[in-house]
Parts: sequence; C-alpha cells; structure tokens
Amino acid sequence: MKVLIVTKIFPNGLEPFSAPFNRQQFAELRPFCDVEVMATIPWFPFAGRFARWSAAGRLTGVPDQETIDGMRVHHPRTVFVPRLARSLAGPLYTASLARRVLAYRGRVDVVLGSWAYPDGYAAIQLAELLGVPAVVKLHGSDINVVARMPGPERRLRAALPRAARIVAVSRQLAEKTVELGVPAERVDVIPNGVNTELFQPRSRSAARQELGVSADRRVILYVGRLEREKGVVDLLAAFEKLSAHESLELVLLGDGTARPLCDAAAARASGKIRVLGARPLREVPAWVAASDVLTLPSWNEGMPNVVLEALASGRRVVATRVGAVPDLISSELLGEVVEPRAPDALAEALLRAAGRDYDPAAVARTAGIRSWRQSAAELHATLLRATGRPASVEAPEKEAA
Repeated sequence: MKVLIVTKIFPNGLEPFSAPFNRQQFAELRPFCDVEVMATIPWFPFAGRFARWSAAGRLTGVPDQETIDGMRVHHPRTVFVPRLARSLAGPLYTASLARRVLAYRGRVDVVLGSWAYPDGYAAIQLAELLGVPAVVKLHGSDINVVARMPGPERRLRAALPRAARIVAVSRQLAEKTVELGVPAERVDVIPNGVNTELFQPRSRSAARQELGVSADRRVILYVGRLEREKGVVDLLAAFEKLSAHESLELVLLGDGTARPLCDAAAARASGKIRVLGARPLREVPAWVAASDVLTLPSWNEGMPNVVLEALASGRRVVATRVGAVPDLISSELLGEVVEPRAPDALAEALLRAAGRDYDPAAVARTAGIRSWRQSAAELHATLLRATGRPASVEAPEKEAA
C-alpha cells in the first residue's frame, strides 16, 4: 500500500525539531507501507522580506525535497495571505497543491491529512481528485480551537464526513469529531506513542551529573513551545510564587514568541530558571530523567506527547485539565491535574510534586505507555480499512514497488 501524507506540521531543514510526533509515527509506518510526505511550507509574494514577523518569511530557504528518517519529503509552497479570513485558507491550500498532487494519479492508494484544517480539508478534496480514499488525523488544537472558528467549522462540517476514516489521538477529540457530523463508526482513537528506547526510567543522579545539575535541587521541567497558549506565562507566574523555596529550579526546553518573557524571568531569578531553547530529541530524555516533575500548563491539548514521554520515563507530571490529560494522569501516583490559566493552583501542585519522593519504575509501569511502532501499526490498520483491505496490526512485508 502506498500512502501520500499531506501536512504542515513536520520537520524541515530549517526547523529540524518541529513536530517530532508526526516524524516518529510516520517513520514507523515505513515497515508497513510505502510512505511519501508533502510537508507544506506557507508562502506569499516577497515573504522573505518579512522574515522577522512571519514564519513564511523565515522558511523561504527550506529545500524543495529532503530525506528525513528514510522518508521522501517534499516541501511544496502553499499560498498563505496574512490576516486573511481563515475560511479561505483551506481552498487556497487545496488549490496550491492540486496540480502537484495530480501527478500521483494511479501511484497512491490513500491520502492521509495530518491536522484538520487546512491539511485534512485539503487532503479530502485532493484524494477525490485522485479517486482514492482520504484519512484525516486530528491532534488537538485543530479541533479544540480552529474548528470552532466560523469559517473553518463550516468547511470542516462539509468535508470531514466525506473522509473514509478519521483518526483522533484521544477519546475527547473523537467525540468532538462526531459533533461535526462524522459517523462514530468511522472514527478511530489511536493514541500517540513514544520512543521507548529513549524514554524509559533512568538514574536521576546520573542524568544530573551528565547535565551539570545540582544534586540538591528539585527540578521542574517544561518541554515544548514557549507560547502563551501553552501556559508558559502562567508557569512563570506560578514559579515566581515559589521564589522563597531555594531548592526549586525551573528548566525550560523550547522556543517561541514567549521566549523574551522567559529570558527576562530567568535574568531576575538569580540562576533558578534555565531557558535552554529547542533541543534535539536525543537530548530530551536526559533532562526528563534529571527532573523531579514535568509540567504542561497548556490551555488546549489533544494527547500531549511530552506527558507520554515523561510518564514512560517514570517521572510524575503536573498538567492542566485539557484534552486527554485527565485520562493519562489517571492516578495520584502519576501526578496532578489542575485547571488551566490558574497560576496559584499550579504553584501549589508543583510545590507538592517537586517535594515528593517516588519510585520511577512504578510510575512507568502504571502508566503503560505504548511505543511508536504500536501506534503506527494501529494507524496502518485504519489506512487498510479506508482502502477496503483487511485490517491488521501486525507488521507485514513491504509491498513491491
């Protein structure tokens, strides 16, 4: 089976750390089927002149084609008009890809769109051009936020029911998809996985020695985009309330528009806040192992991979009650859940969690997080169902080209 993936959330030569969840899951699809990726790049005339303000401008140097984790990855440009109504984003995205996608007629069996709008919306129409089924994978904010906007909601209500299958990473997203008119029997819940070779219980003391972290500190770790909607500003406010506790240290891994606020807070905190920027995936497990607790104070999520990775590593988590988080942190052993946008409650939970001793192996065992290979096997089974073939979660031999 040959799969064409269409998504704007995927790494590229200028953003190698972007969307590691898609990169890992799609790479694990390769033993099951032939995978080709269209990882789109937003474009508008003279975009390069606006690199300081626009992601489209910063990405003008991305090559047209790359090989990433053994996958053929193309980077077609899709027309994007800043400040234009989101309702037109889907049609513009589709039109930008139509001619290129038509070259795949007779060469692919299914189109997979990852992210509801505009990617999934476009994938459905492009699959219809090719005469093959479409599958749309939903992540979180694409349904929790984007699909609630009047223009995108109207277009998704018209398009999503035409998809052969929908993949939701959590039960909550599946329920919201049904509310958009998709028959429940066509929605599959497939949670994300983790790289279980990288993320597993490790010695905290050894990790701290490797990273130069003091043995007598209690480390609170955040890994993700430094954006207001990810709760980073709430986290800074919460940590400021804990300033009297000299043993606490906050480590932030990531970049984003809230980076200046984080750097300013670190400058005021006399060495108690580290802002390390985006780091390669291979470095993240050591920081997770060195931590006492990982936190994700986000306002919206689907099934956040950083929580899965922390639990698989045997580290407790303090996160907000959004998306699948309450399902993941299902017992007091695994951590605490607080309401979003509540720095006071977040501070109290972090103080409790940072001061608690626990058995990492028991956390990992109780969480029971699956691997990316298992997640990819389930995704492959959905793709088979979409094409009318018998579904299997066993890794078959790849089909002959």
